[in-house]
This record gives sequence, structure tokens and C-alpha cells, in this order.
Amino acid sequence: MSAFDQQPWSCRCEWGPEAVAALAPADVIVIVDVLSFTTCVDVTVSRGGAILPYMWKDASAEAFARAHDAELAGRRREARYSLSISSYLDVSPGFRCVLPSPNGARVTLAAAGAAPAVFAGCLRNARAVAEAAQRAGTTFNVIPAGERWADGSLRPSLEDWLGAGAVLSHLPGGRSPEADAAVVLFERYRDALPDTLRRCSSGRELEQRGQSNDLALAFDLDASASAPRFDGVAFVAN
Repeated sequence: MSAFDQQPWSCRCEWGPEAVAALAPADVIVIVDVLSFTTCVDVTVSRGGAILPYMWKDASAEAFARAHDAELAGRRREARYSLSISSYLDVSPGFRCVLPSPNGARVTLAAAGAAPAVFAGCLRNARAVAEAAQRAGTTFNVIPAGERWADGSLRPSLEDWLGAGAVLSHLPGGRSPEADAAVVLFERYRDALPDTLRRCSSGRELEQRGQSNDLALAFDLDASASAPRFDGVAFVAN
């Protein structure tokens, strides 16, 4: 048994793709990337679409999109679909999009096959995902994806810690200290999410890009009943 696996508890929490292997095996993995991958997933799947995670936006992503008869997302403000949450507000049922992301998509691909059920969680669907997770099992690894510094290293982000805490707050069973800390943080800021997300580093970055609408969508706690589940290729309705 590793000191880092949090095995004694049924509710666990650890950062980034390395957490998939570090944590003890669980029935359910919930990936949280509030700004913006898993919130994009929620908005799309709640409208009848599907998101296919991919790690990098390169020639291989283009080939992957063609092979799966899907759109390929591009850069914010340069492409119709991107990591901008609002770009998915008008999608129709049957829509499929390959969404490259070095954070949420990267963790998803690391988690593929590591648990019987893998869900995309965010603030918008925290309760719905927790309820679906309980139907799928009794042990839960909740993994906030975090962001990246310029050198590529992990930057733990407040919004993902809050999102993880929101999901964990609805899950039964004993919590590891890491999971409990995420819940305590969420409960501290639950009634001030809009202001908190606007003032945190990631929120200020989006504000500077002129994407305040994405923030409004991201902090709309439990606005969605969607619980997107990864089927090995795409996040689809559970």
C-alpha cells in the first residue's frame, strides 16, 4: 500500500493525471476541469451532443476527428468550437466534437480503463454527477485537473478544487483529508462562487480575454442535470 493512495477512505481527491495511478483503484473516477474542459462537456452533453477528448491540437487530432466523424475544436476566438464554454450553447443533438485539452482531456485519457465508470464533473453538474456516481459504485476518486504554468508543470487551480469539493460534498462514505479539505473549501465559498471565480487567477485570465460569459456559465452551481460518462471514446449522456 502506498502512502499516497488514500485507500482507507471511499472518497478521495488528488491532482492531475498522475493521480489516476497514485490513488487506490475505485469504482468511479470523476474528472474536474471547471475552466473549461468538463464544463464544455456538460454544456454539450446536456444538449444531446458528445465530446471526444484529445490531448493535443495537432495533425493527429485532425485525423482522429475525421475517423470519428466529428468537428475539431480550435483556439478560442479563432474557431467556431473551442475551450470557450459558450461556443457549445447552440449545438444540436447528435453533435460530436473532438476537444483537445492538456488538462481535463489529458486526465480523461489517463483514466480510460482505470475505473468502471468515468464522469466529467464541474460546478454546473456537481450534484447530478455525484448521484450518477453513487449508482455506479461505492468508492470515488475525484481528480481536479488543474492548469499549466508556462513550463508545462501543474498549476493547482482554485476553481477545480471548488468543483471537486462540490462533487465530494454529495458523495457518501469516509473522506480522505484531501477530499475533506476540498469540501471545506467549497462550503466556505459556496455562497460567493460568482465573485470568487471572477477574482481568482483563472477567472481574471478569462476576463482579460473578454470571456466573462464563460465564467457565468461555469459558476452556475447545479444548473445542469447532466452526468456525462466516458465510453472510451467520447463523453456521452449517462
